[in-house]
Amino acid sequence: MIDEIIEDADERMGKSLESLQQAFARIRTGRANPALLDGISVEYYGSDTPLNQVASISVEDGRTLAVSPWEKPLIPVIEKAILKSDLGITPVSTGDVVRVPLPPLTEENRRDLARQAKQEAENGRIAIRNIRRDAIADVRELVKEKEATEDEAHKAEDRIQGRTDAWVGQVDEALSAKENDLMEI
Repeated sequence: MIDEIIEDADERMGKSLESLQQAFARIRTGRANPALLDGISVEYYGSDTPLNQVASISVEDGRTLAVSPWEKPLIPVIEKAILKSDLGITPVSTGDVVRVPLPPLTEENRRDLARQAKQEAENGRIAIRNIRRDAIADVRELVKEKEATEDEAHKAEDRIQGRTDAWVGQVDEALSAKENDLMEI
């Protein structure tokens, strides 16, 4: 039973790290990345649809994304959706393709984005620690119900703390890589 609790906690911590990496992908760096447009939805036949489901997104050059909609009438809708997003970028329509040029980042923008990345990393750490708290509470509940001994619970708590430390270390590594990426000119 204790092993199941630890495995579940480990799996949930992994999902927290995946969520953090998705959040990092949405933080703009100096280079074009199709994941930058992942959070954008467009009105498509009466329902909000993710942009990557109505168009192909590719990197044209180091600082330009090309969005090729599968239906031509979507071009103005895609432009409006990108303008409304909080990315702070202006798309340019050229007939069949919407180009999204990414302006170079200023030093102030880089610091703001690094601050945003730190906040996302802290949210990831908090999520991992909450999972640890829940797992330890589950183990203590087993002891209270006499399904596990105090020694087993203590060992399980140590194992849970070890997994927590490992996942928090991976969050720190991801943050460090993202900060290096942001501050690179």
